[in-house]
Amino acid sequence: MRNIRRTATVAVALLATLFLIPAAAQAKPKQIEQYVALGDSYSSGAGAGAYSDAVCQRSNNAYPELLADELGAELSFVACGGAVTDDVLAGQVDALSEETDLVTIGIGGNDIGWTEAIAACITPFHDCTPEIEEAERKATEELPAKLDAVYAEIAERSPKAEVYVLGYPRLFAARNTCDALGSINIAEQERMNQGADLLSDVIEEATGGHSFTYVDVRDGFEGHAICDTAPWLHGFTVIDVPYHPNVLGQRDGYYAEMSEIL
Repeated sequence: MRNIRRTATVAVALLATLFLIPAAAQAKPKQIEQYVALGDSYSSGAGAGAYSDAVCQRSNNAYPELLADELGAELSFVACGGAVTDDVLAGQVDALSEETDLVTIGIGGNDIGWTEAIAACITPFHDCTPEIEEAERKATEELPAKLDAVYAEIAERSPKAEVYVLGYPRLFAARNTCDALGSINIAEQERMNQGADLLSDVIEEATGGHSFTYVDVRDGFEGHAICDTAPWLHGFTVIDVPYHPNVLGQRDGYYAEMSEIL
């Protein structure tokens, strides 16, 4: 009987060696060595200071820099303030290759004229509803095809890469009128947030047509919008880039979200 038990114990150990150990080995995360960061000002770190490139407003505090440091990856940081989808296709995608392991991209806001809509809303005594509605029209009618072209090019150039598409946060707390001397009232803030939600939804839907991962940062920024007690976004300012994530927004918003995923 003891021999039978000993034999059974050995058999169990052998099975563990054959099956459990390889399974654990297969679960080991993929080593990320080549990382390319594409996109516009929200990805370049405009508003976060410590710029390594003043023209594109690439910040050393931007989430791609923080993420590359954590991963120990070589970073090709080509995101640029003011970029639209055509800029990504015309130049930024040249940083991609078959050796690229990781790609992050945030793009689309400039394509729909979101900056112009914000500017209209901070203009005193001006109803910015037409500008918001035009931005929403572009988001639904024009942006999906532009995003699809960008995503297809990424997939073609870097077929083995893990690709993460990052969305945009809502800008306003929509509880008071602290920003721009109170020129953006609560109703306008709520309307801007609705537009931001539509933009995020369009980007998420376009991402679904590819084998990419959409990263929704809206919940992460909840409680840290403009006019909140601890904002992660600049409001109206002449010192830095207005209506963009500050250092905390890049670190505790975008970077924290990506770090948790990876």
